[in-house]
Amino acid sequence: MIGLPTLSKKYAAQRPARDEFELEELGNRLFEVHEEGAEIYLTVWGMDEQVRGRITNMDPRTRLVHIERDGDTLKVPYLDIMNVESPRH
Repeated sequence: MIGLPTLSKKYAAQRPARDEFELEELGNRLFEVHEEGAEIYLTVWGMDEQVRGRITNMDPRTRLVHIERDGDTLKVPYLDIMNVESPRH
């Protein structure tokens, strides 16, 4: 009896690769927004909807960006953040 094929990890969807310059620009933008305390929208790889909130912490040890909205905190891996936008009023 033959088992069903399984997908190995190398065939799973992978996060788009970005160069060092792109990652540095993203880091600078996140730092600016964190310092300003401004509300932002983040496009996060693997999430269908944008994440909206304020950055409360950027943990260099875990490489997680903490986003707070309505008293809840979401911890997003830095490398999963694809774009940072300001809300349009």
